[in-house]
Amino acid sequence: MINNQDSSQTSIIERDTNHLPPRTLRSWFIGKPLSTADAPHQTIGKAVGLAVFASDALSSTAYATQEILGVIAAAGTIAYGYLFPISLAIITLLAIVTVSYEQTIHAYPGGGGAYIVARDNLGELPAQTAGAALLTDYILTVSVSVSSGVAQIVSAYPDLFPYRVWIAVIAVFFIMLINLRGVKESGTAFAIPTYFFVVIMVITVGYGIFRFFTGSLGMVVDPPHFEAHHVISVITPFILLHAFANGTTALTGVEAISNGITAFKEPRSKNAGITLVWMSLILGSLFLGLSFLTGKVHAVFSEEETVISQLARTIYDGRGLAYYMLITGTTIILIMAANTAFADFPRLGALHANDGFLPRQLTYRGSRLVFSRGIMTLAVIASLLIIIFQASVTKLIPLYAIGVFLSFTLSQAGMARRWWKIGHLKEGEEIVEPGSTLKYEKGWRNRMVINGFGAICTAVVMVVFAVTKFSEGAWVVLILTPVLVTIFFSIHHHYKNLARNLSLDNFGAIPPHANRHRVIMPVSGVHLGTLAGLRYARMLSDDITAVHVAVEPAEAEKVRKKWEMWGEGVRMVVLNSPYRLFLEPLLSYINEISQHRQLGETITIVVPEFVSNNRMTAALHTNTADFLRSHLKRQHGIVIINVPYHIREKGER
Repeated sequence: MINNQDSSQTSIIERDTNHLPPRTLRSWFIGKPLSTADAPHQTIGKAVGLAVFASDALSSTAYATQEILGVIAAAGTIAYGYLFPISLAIITLLAIVTVSYEQTIHAYPGGGGAYIVARDNLGELPAQTAGAALLTDYILTVSVSVSSGVAQIVSAYPDLFPYRVWIAVIAVFFIMLINLRGVKESGTAFAIPTYFFVVIMVITVGYGIFRFFTGSLGMVVDPPHFEAHHVISVITPFILLHAFANGTTALTGVEAISNGITAFKEPRSKNAGITLVWMSLILGSLFLGLSFLTGKVHAVFSEEETVISQLARTIYDGRGLAYYMLITGTTIILIMAANTAFADFPRLGALHANDGFLPRQLTYRGSRLVFSRGIMTLAVIASLLIIIFQASVTKLIPLYAIGVFLSFTLSQAGMARRWWKIGHLKEGEEIVEPGSTLKYEKGWRNRMVINGFGAICTAVVMVVFAVTKFSEGAWVVLILTPVLVTIFFSIHHHYKNLARNLSLDNFGAIPPHANRHRVIMPVSGVHLGTLAGLRYARMLSDDITAVHVAVEPAEAEKVRKKWEMWGEGVRMVVLNSPYRLFLEPLLSYINEISQHRQLGETITIVVPEFVSNNRMTAALHTNTADFLRSHLKRQHGIVIINVPYHIREKGER
């Protein structure tokens, strides 16, 4: 209620508007705009959630085995004996990470994954490090998965090899377009291809294992040429660690569900947790099956033909319908794996931006209730990487998994710290943190041990990966992550400084209005538009100075004569410019006036501006107000106002 007796009370009136966004070409591409009230209806269930958030992890089965083989293949046939044991070790690590993230999902139902966990439990520096690692990982996820998908196409159609880069870039922007339509629509669109891949891959692996145990599975016929740079006579522990590190790319994407919990329907944590378990079971089964069969058929590491292609034509005895169905399904899931990054990168970017570590623009939701600016940023950066590395999976992989395991390590260390804090609370005591509420829970020691063990395991893998892949390009990520963290804190420092200077806390009385107002009006010619600007200037102050920059003496003389007739006695300053410069003399004059202005005086630049309703004719006119604004906006005490004047053109009513 507004107290009419209290004149100091501010009235706030709230009104609803019926304005609807117009239908444009953009809305035709990404769909009609959604209202804020539609947000609860844009959530997804477990089945669609598996397609949205698990496609990255599931797709890694298409190249993880091949990446292990790429390290040990130079040892010859003895390498195949190590392939399955290495895969078993990776699956064990997958189980540890899955259990750890299951706990994270239930502890932080608001999502955010490693970033939120590290922020609440380890501090800002570890949080920004985790965020930088994850954002880098999501960019690389798009680049690697799409490049790998295109590699499957090239395996089936070798003539397309020269065009692989542009096919990959087109695929990235296609996925971007679908994601701009919203989480629910993109999830529904990708659900069928995801389940098609899972079904056809399960059939292929199952049929391959059946043929092996019945003795009908042979070796790869006409394998692609493999030329080792150097022959390995003995497989050393270092080589095994190198191969293990390569294979851990199978774990990329496991954290995606914990980052995107808010996309799930209620109960969010339960649905997200079940989806995580489904994903891990499918991933582990397919990865083990493919590694087992790869060793039995003696598939060869090659960039010309993928291991999946060699397996498929061996299991199905050639390139028949089943072969092309598997290649098609694998290609689609690999390209769709980028969808996981498109779902999580904008959300994580928005969390960073909301905390003031990335530009605030990333927090804005687009017309389809998604963080559209984050989606477009991801598409552009990933496409640049694809072009730079020529869509080569092998060249991109070394950059890939370090960030993943760094975020794994920080997340699990943060969770271990969280359980430690919970264990030191008394019964009934609680602590409210930004990401969750801490209450005493029984069994906190067991959970702390699980997360602590997970942190140690992933930290070891991260170090192994950094060492074994350092010379192959991993050094780029090791340098890039600190650089990104530095940029994050620079942005945060700017926002904090701005907030401190604009804060109303401990602010005294509102300063009095300026007691003096000076107006400067640039005049290029004297016409109806100039007089409209002059009338507006007179409403602001009696202290008005018209300024004309004399580029051509004859034209300047015309302006003088007309101003004497129509200038209403307002003084004019003519600035002679022998080198035909316009903006520089005007800026110099304004700067001179600004330096000598009195205390409390405000200088207002009034610029008459012609506004055309026709975009074609608008391009024929110079927008002086914008030029002045771009040069003067950093100066204190100067206000720029453009006074538009409209002229009815032929054909207008």
